[in-house]
Amino acid sequence: MVAVEGAPPGGFWIRFVAYMIDAFVLLVPGTILIGLFIGFIVLIDESTDDEELAAPLIVGGLLTAAALIVVNWLYEALMTSSPRGATFGKMALGLRIVRADGAQLSFGRATARHFAKYMVTPMVPLAIGYIMAAFTNRKRALHDILADTLVIRSS
Repeated sequence: MVAVEGAPPGGFWIRFVAYMIDAFVLLVPGTILIGLFIGFIVLIDESTDDEELAAPLIVGGLLTAAALIVVNWLYEALMTSSPRGATFGKMALGLRIVRADGAQLSFGRATARHFAKYMVTPMVPLAIGYIMAAFTNRKRALHDILADTLVIRSS
């Protein structure tokens, strides 16, 4: 259990920088997956005519999109539910995600937080769900409130 009371919260801007670091980390597997999809297109484009090309392109595109979603989900959920409680971006900046009582996140809670972050929070107009992290007393964004988590400075 982490002492949450004495730990200062991670504010909006430091969390934003951590997010950008994570985006660069995820750029590597994302580029590989998209490269594989483009290679798939080139291979089937040479061997089929235009009418037969539509179905494989749609299936390939959907599989690529699903793979990107799974990679992003597993990266965040596995890392934030680990004993370190942080993605590489958050680790680099000395941040950690914990439950409101200071306990380590379970994989299920980390998964719920991830999908709230990318599916629920963006539904609030003008990015207010994210900007809340700049103005709430414990620097919690909407997805932190929904998952009952805190982002704290761990160093």
